[in-house]
Amino acid sequence: MLKVMHVEAGENFYGGARQVAFLVDGLARRGIANVVVCPRRSLTARRIAELPVTLREIPMAGDLDLPLLFRLRRLLRDEKPDLLHLHSRRGPEILGGLAGRWHGLPIVYSRRNDHYESPAITRYKYRLYDRVVAISQCIGDVLKDSGVPPAKIRVVRSAFTPEAVTPLTRDALRDTFGLPRDAFVVAIVAQLIRRKGHAVLLDAMPRLLRDIPNLHVLFFGKGGLQDELQQRVDADQLGERVKLAGYREDLPQLLEGLDLLIHPAFAEGLGVSLLQASANGVAIVASRAGGIPEAVRDGVNGVLVPPHDVDALAEAITALAHDDVRRQALGAAGRRLIADEFSVDAMVEGNLAVYRELLGDAA
Repeated sequence: MLKVMHVEAGENFYGGARQVAFLVDGLARRGIANVVVCPRRSLTARRIAELPVTLREIPMAGDLDLPLLFRLRRLLRDEKPDLLHLHSRRGPEILGGLAGRWHGLPIVYSRRNDHYESPAITRYKYRLYDRVVAISQCIGDVLKDSGVPPAKIRVVRSAFTPEAVTPLTRDALRDTFGLPRDAFVVAIVAQLIRRKGHAVLLDAMPRLLRDIPNLHVLFFGKGGLQDELQQRVDADQLGERVKLAGYREDLPQLLEGLDLLIHPAFAEGLGVSLLQASANGVAIVASRAGGIPEAVRDGVNGVLVPPHDVDALAEAITALAHDDVRRQALGAAGRRLIADEFSVDAMVEGNLAVYRELLGDAA
């Protein structure tokens, strides 16, 4: 039986960790044994533990956690996988690559962000990997432009399938967050980090509140900007209209009660929260940045605006707030798009094809 070790360093169960869960569950259904290595006592570990995999929890402390190299080497020696699949930055991408090379394993690295790396980094870093899986065509193009040999790159887009939950009604969502029943509710679902563009939406709030008097905003997620964003909300006297709602494990139940998902990011590999919103029939307003246009088709399941453009963002949100028919049509088209082009089965088969390239008959 083929055995794959996966390394995911995400503490919280954000988009990347969720993709690992989809992948290992799909691989297990195909008779493949999976060992998942993730941070000790993390939400990711708790969610992965629900799947038919071997879970190994270890300390992970980022790029400077040099002992991680030896922890991973020890796990590789004990588990004896046929292939190593690295899913994260912040430690595993380099230290995991070195550990895998030490054991002579084929190594696959999933690249999830769309930033360019210097030629010096590219020249040495990507020698560690036999294949690099880009989760969007945009990232595949960035890798090529950065000097990664095209023969190493495979594009396997992220996927999504909605969880089998009973969604909250519109009224119940509003009651949960103490909002008026007639509130027009929009949300950003993203880590609280600068590139996700929360500040752009805050910049648009004066115009939005003028044009949509019943507007309320929820920020779902955690991150380093939490205090800064709360201070901005307080300074702009937006506390009655903007709530930092934190990371919510019950997000799948909440999404269908939203009126719009907003994603004003100015750098994004693809955006799993966008797939999640579309799978739940929520229309989207997002930036035309990175891989976002692969997940949000302008005029199909959402509206795209230039990144950093406060006026364009406000105009798009306002137009959809006043057009229920169009907003609902975009949401319905999003469900169809996810079913047609972002199936978990296609993502699992795409990764499995990469494994087979490297392992031949052993896979």
